[in-house]
Amino acid sequence: MADDITPLASLSLTHVYYNPDDPVSLLCAWLALVPQALCVIYVTLIWSTREAEVALMFAGQLACEAVNFALKRLIKEERPARIHRTGGKGYGMPSSHAQFAFFWAVAMTLFLLVRHRPSPTKNKQQGQGGKTVQNGDKRTISSAPRPGDVARSLSRSDRLLALNADIERFAHDPWTFAQRALVSAGALFLASMVAWSRTYLGYHTEKQVLVGCLAGAVSAVGWFVITQVIRKTGLLALALEIPVARWFRLRDLVVEEDLCQAGWEKWEGRRLVARQLKEQKAL
Repeated sequence: MADDITPLASLSLTHVYYNPDDPVSLLCAWLALVPQALCVIYVTLIWSTREAEVALMFAGQLACEAVNFALKRLIKEERPARIHRTGGKGYGMPSSHAQFAFFWAVAMTLFLLVRHRPSPTKNKQQGQGGKTVQNGDKRTISSAPRPGDVARSLSRSDRLLALNADIERFAHDPWTFAQRALVSAGALFLASMVAWSRTYLGYHTEKQVLVGCLAGAVSAVGWFVITQVIRKTGLLALALEIPVARWFRLRDLVVEEDLCQAGWEKWEGRRLVARQLKEQKAL
């Protein structure tokens, strides 16, 4: 009875050959999983933030994969003979890993250095420990009122201003251009490591990897231009107004706002209002 069992097959989505006696080869095997990890990050960010920019970048990433699929079947260049002896399949020109990684790295760089324009916070704190804070309506208030002072002495509008100033102490400063450039350099370095690992493991020739890097970079620039046109012509704004986009609560804030900062002021405002109500009851 056992002899009639159908032989099992292997799902080779993450199947990577490497030399177990070579630590560098093991590192390269882990680098081969970067595209899968990035896909998980894309989907997680889209679901958790509902940001249009993240969804657009992922759509471009998938389009880049479609370009790679077409190029491989158009060029039909074989992988190195060594990898065929170990069971490697498919064409090798251009490297899909290199193309995927460089699309992501270049797209991230273009976003951080060209499109991303974080807005400074509206309230500028002048000091701590009771010093004044200049707010948007030109009035000055105490930035550090003693417990109960807000509830006893300020009007409702001034109380809100005081709470807003208190929230501002927890505001997240946006990245400077130098910081964004450093992150971009890190993304490009990681993409270069992924591309290099493909030649080290023998899955691709150097030419196949270099063409993959070029194809990924060109695809990223092309997609950036397309999305820029979509933004400038107002098509993205119109798309975000359709019922399906509203139902999924899609928004377009990350161009001017940090993902970690989004919602932080709302949370701090709610927390501080609850604290003030508790102080009022204690009076």
